[in-house]
Amino acid sequence: MSHYRDGIAPHGVELINRIATPEQKQEFLDKADFLPRIQLDERAVSDLEMIAIGAFSPLTGFMEQEDYQRVVVDMRLKNGLPWSIPITLSVETAIAEPLKEGSLVRLDNPTGKFIGVLELTQKYHYDKTHEAINVYRTDDAKHPGVQVVYNQGSVNLAGAIWLLQRDPNPQFPNYQIDPAQSRQMFKEKGWKTIVGFQTRNPIHRAHEYIQKCAMETVDGLFLHPLVGATKDDDIPADVRMRCYEIILENYYPKDRVILAINPAAMRYAGPREAIFHAIVRKNYGCTHFIVGRDHAGVGDYYGTYDAQHIFDDFESAELGIVPMKYEHAFYCTRTQSMATTKSSPSSPSERVHLSGTKVREMLRRGELPPPEFSRPEVAAELAKAMQSS
Repeated sequence: MSHYRDGIAPHGVELINRIATPEQKQEFLDKADFLPRIQLDERAVSDLEMIAIGAFSPLTGFMEQEDYQRVVVDMRLKNGLPWSIPITLSVETAIAEPLKEGSLVRLDNPTGKFIGVLELTQKYHYDKTHEAINVYRTDDAKHPGVQVVYNQGSVNLAGAIWLLQRDPNPQFPNYQIDPAQSRQMFKEKGWKTIVGFQTRNPIHRAHEYIQKCAMETVDGLFLHPLVGATKDDDIPADVRMRCYEIILENYYPKDRVILAINPAAMRYAGPREAIFHAIVRKNYGCTHFIVGRDHAGVGDYYGTYDAQHIFDDFESAELGIVPMKYEHAFYCTRTQSMATTKSSPSSPSERVHLSGTKVREMLRRGELPPPEFSRPEVAAELAKAMQSS
């Protein structure tokens, strides 16, 4: 499409926009009291937002049965376009029962505020275990993603959505950069190649190392931490954001990084979520995407590099974004620098590596992780947050 000649085309070519115009919004508000209503949970709210702003292009709403079934089994939409995670709105049978296909449904947020509309086209039952095994590679209810599937309603409601209005993010209004804006920013900066980085953890030296390796070969870095729903024991988003601000201020070239929030919810679907994260970053305008060890993993459900191997299941042209695969990075005491096994001759005893769990335990005890693992300013910020929590 000619209007994307300055950057990478969104997934499915067109950037979707399902934010109601002022006229549409007024029309919906006038009908508000007469529409059947559904209360969305935190994850459904973020899915609604992600669809509306075009981050989930080409989706215009929650998936119909044919798309859903094909995504679960084949990682493709019914038209063959790669897509790895089902985006569905699930409700209990009793709620679905009275809803009429072809009608409008009012969508409220968890506090009961009217935030969107669903143009209901389909209601369908689905097999939860089948979804769990295919998408998460396990039917273990202890897996946080599987747990969500098992706890949600047994009927999916499908159809296009409208978001009534795009509100500023309550916590991070300055970092709310939607796909249309990020694309504009890349264009203004003259960036032709942009690498996206996904994270739900505080930034440490290994992250910094792989980001900077990538920055050597592209024009800019789009640092895109996820601030939607995560596990209870993940570090809170506001703490993580402060860590990024600190590290960007001190250790990165100012004009080569854009920090923005990703309002999506975490699925913890490992390999499938790596594909999903790449497609979303393509919609934001990234040409490259960093995939590290155990991307979007949890526990021991996925192999260390499964999230890298899954990219081989697709032709590079159909994904349309280049995965940059990095091995696990560590501080090497022999070479006295950050490295991976690809570049360091070290033995395991010469590598400084700490797990997220180990770091959290240290911080709770008031100990700072060593500077080889974390920049001291970041460690201090984390320690302060952990002790006040």
